[in-house]
Order: sequence, then C-alpha cells, then structure tokens
Amino acid sequence: MVHYPPHSRKEKSMLTIDILKENGVNTQEGLSRCLGKEDFYIRLVNMALKDPGFEKLSSAVAAKDLDAAFEAAHGLKGVLGNLALTPMYDPAAEMTELLRAHTDMDYTPYLEKILSERDKLAALAQ
Repeated sequence: MVHYPPHSRKEKSMLTIDILKENGVNTQEGLSRCLGKEDFYIRLVNMALKDPGFEKLSSAVAAKDLDAAFEAAHGLKGVLGNLALTPMYDPAAEMTELLRAHTDMDYTPYLEKILSERDKLAALAQ
C-alpha cells in the first residue's frame, strides 16, 4: 500500500478581484486571458509580484546598463501586460520604449513607480 504525504496547504492570498480593481488593475481584461478563472488569475498575479525581473531591472538601472535594463523592462512589460496590471504596466511600457531607443536619462522615477505599485499589491496579498 502506498502512502502519500498530506497536501501542504499554502497560505491563501488576500488579493481579490475587488482589491485589484480598487488598485487600478484591469481585472476584466486579465480575467479574460485566464478564461474567467479567478483563482488561476489571482495565482498568476501573486507569481508576477515575485517575478525576478523586478530585481534585474533595479540592478540594471543602478548600474546604468541600458541593454540589461531594456531586457528586464521588456520582460516585465509582457508579464504585467498579460495580467493587465495597469499601474505597473504603464510605466514599464513607457520605460521599455525609452530604453529601446537608448535614451540617456534617469530611469529611477519609472523604477520607483513600478516598485511602489508592486509593493502595494504585494502587501495586500499578505
């Protein structure tokens, strides 16, 4: 007889569709990409909030490495756009286009906006 270990229950996210909406997320669009499955969408949002691209972007901006910053911003733009996380997507999209053009400027305000929105949603997910 085979014995399987009991399923470990992960903590349930405190994020809800209503909380996301209240924080500017286009949940209708995001849900449509997840076939209307709220649990799946919330799980993907939680995963996106932990995406390593945030740290890669931070490091690249600090190092003034425009190529690495572009790669990180472009990747985040895709993740955030697919989930319609508009408060983070909009600055990430604008930053991506500026980096694509190798615009020599201070990207810190874009980064700070992206990270503050991520941190706000991450705190609500606890």
